[in-house]
Amino acid sequence: MQKIFVIEDDENIRELVKIALEGYGYEVQAFETAEGALSCIEAEKPDLAIFDWMLPGMDGLEGIRLIREKDAVKDMPIILLTAKDKEYDKVVGLDGGADDYMTKPFGILELAARIRSLLRRSSAGSKRTSFERIELGKLSVNTAGREVRMDGRAVALTFKEYELLMYLIENRTRVVPREELLDELWDYNAEIETRTLDIHIRTLRQKLGEEGSSYIKTVRSVGYRFLLPEGE
Repeated sequence: MQKIFVIEDDENIRELVKIALEGYGYEVQAFETAEGALSCIEAEKPDLAIFDWMLPGMDGLEGIRLIREKDAVKDMPIILLTAKDKEYDKVVGLDGGADDYMTKPFGILELAARIRSLLRRSSAGSKRTSFERIELGKLSVNTAGREVRMDGRAVALTFKEYELLMYLIENRTRVVPREELLDELWDYNAEIETRTLDIHIRTLRQKLGEEGSSYIKTVRSVGYRFLLPEGE
């Protein structure tokens, strides 16, 4: 049974999400504070965590940042819940380490669909046991350790950013349509904002540094393509 941590200070929302997800067959542990969840997370190693942004004491983003620093759970998929709905806030949340972002109020069906998508991708990624190092110009990827380096510099990517980068690399002989990326990486049936993909592309480029835009090209009205800069 897959285990999910729910960190939410609103008791009504916390209990609603817990009961609903248990109905889907998940084992759920609910916490009121980030500190409470962090005290258990390395020992319990949940398969996924859902963090509210605004929490008493340590906020959700700080909690996520600390998780990304723990080797045992740093690749765990994380969904961020928040009442903030501006694009800037989404960028901050995703850049802060969240793999997905849901604005309150949200529907349980959509939340469950996003959870299934993240867990499916996480399970597929965990099955990569053979060592493979991909060298593409200044970009280096160790698929066994999910480690990315740009010109020797370590690049800390979230689970979803890494999956996006790898999908573009694996399909670098062609332009990948936006619809395909949304279907493959956010493969739930609920309607989603396509800006989610744009925000992930933006944060991925930023983390890769000045070279990011050179490697990940936008093809207007179609999608994106991974290309080596000229001379590499």
